[in-house]
Amino acid sequence: MAVTESAPAAPAEPHAPPVPANAPNRAGEIPETSGKAEDGQAEPGKVEDGQASPSGRTVRGTGYEGILRRQSLRESAARTYARSLPIVPVRARGLTIEGADGRRYLDCLSGAGTLALGHNHPVVLEAVKKVLDSGAPLHVLDLATPLKDAFTTELFATLPGDLADDARVQFCGPAGTDAVEAALTLVRTATGRDGLLAFTGAYHGMTSGALAASGGARVTRLPYPHPYRCPFGVGGERGAELSARWTESLLDDPKSGVAAPAGMIVEAVQGEGGVIPAPDDWMRRMRRITADRSIPLVVDEVQTGVGRTGAFWAVEHSGVVPDVMVLSKAIGGSLPLAVVVYRSSLDAWEPGAHAGTFRGNQLAMAAGTATLAYVRENKLAERAGALGACILGQLRGLAAAHPCVGDVRGRGLMIGVELVDPDAAGPDDTVPPAAPALALAVQQECLARGLIVELGGRHSAVVRLLPPLTLTDEQATAVLDRFADALAAAERARTPHPPPSRRAPAPRPAPGPSHRPRTAPGPTPQGSL
Repeated sequence: MAVTESAPAAPAEPHAPPVPANAPNRAGEIPETSGKAEDGQAEPGKVEDGQASPSGRTVRGTGYEGILRRQSLRESAARTYARSLPIVPVRARGLTIEGADGRRYLDCLSGAGTLALGHNHPVVLEAVKKVLDSGAPLHVLDLATPLKDAFTTELFATLPGDLADDARVQFCGPAGTDAVEAALTLVRTATGRDGLLAFTGAYHGMTSGALAASGGARVTRLPYPHPYRCPFGVGGERGAELSARWTESLLDDPKSGVAAPAGMIVEAVQGEGGVIPAPDDWMRRMRRITADRSIPLVVDEVQTGVGRTGAFWAVEHSGVVPDVMVLSKAIGGSLPLAVVVYRSSLDAWEPGAHAGTFRGNQLAMAAGTATLAYVRENKLAERAGALGACILGQLRGLAAAHPCVGDVRGRGLMIGVELVDPDAAGPDDTVPPAAPALALAVQQECLARGLIVELGGRHSAVVRLLPPLTLTDEQATAVLDRFADALAAAERARTPHPPPSRRAPAPRPAPGPSHRPRTAPGPTPQGSL
């Protein structure tokens, strides 16, 4: 499954360290010996404490099975990724992770979108090393430092022009959910109002205010345009138009029960909601609706920012300039960092109104400055848009041969494949029901083939691909081939086969001179488009 040549090549990574033994080749392939038992070595999955792994490492008490066992005993039941990805990463570079069992994986999760440049990119490592070698303080609360000044300058250079010219930045706690909390407090303080407009399918974090915006109290839920599973049953431009009309009606109808809100928060592409890009016209409509009614528009760019969708910020696709942008994940260059950027007219904070001990992460600011500059200077957003379009095209071709693929969607290198059960569709269903069990099986088959993917969507039936922006054409081909193979394997395992004794005998053609043998159709190639 080859990626077409329309996408430009990714820029070379400078000062690349030596490639370790047993590293994947240019196409990202795992060598045949990786993850296989050699003479005198244990098989993958059989390494016990004190034994050598296939990579030759022996550290008593740290065999990967022992580590996984202790994690399950010691960590809370709230752990998530560890349940579906039972691996122990010990080394990583770019797209590739090496596990403690010696196996190598192509990582299309990228820290849930955090790793814009992949694992341990040289420019990030160099930036961190310079700080460590300089003797600069690593913890400074919210004091001014050269590193913070450089980060803020680089960040403002990437913002939409109308916002950058009149912006303030609030450094929050280290996670995206902290920035969401700060943004909600900001608009409530600035407007003197309390309510919030948010959208079905939204995900904004795990703290109380962010959870409320994702689907809880004190929040008015609005229909998000969903072309495939349209809440109005029509999809397309008509579905988006109805969503906008519903919003206007709630705000303008004096009997709607919805008071003037403090703000509207929206994702330009819903990530956890199933990789659903907001239509550009609809985004512009939301901007007009909020501006006409003096409602601050908050755009959550935690997962979509820093080139992920094919533009540096996802709002740029529609030309929308929000009043508030919530930023985290990739802005820290793989380290914890979160900020809120907003118009100066909203800057109504009292000193200490929103604080945090770890809002001055100097290492993250250095890594973030290097990442922002590298993405901007090497035009990785444009690269993500071109390569993502190629990948989407290949996946849509794959869908034509697999009825279980209900929809392929995304923007740039933020891609989702929704799996469905076409046999379970009822007469009134506009689309088949979601198939979460099949999606889980595909994820497991991907992992068995050395490919890490994530699940999302309303019913956890969307296989999500979030590769780094440095993905090469060869690596994209390797990812697509493994995904296609995993999908075919999961489908085969799901299809019931009657036992041989119960299979009906093949009908025999009637004898006679008019009979001609039929030509049997050839096998459908698996994993090819």
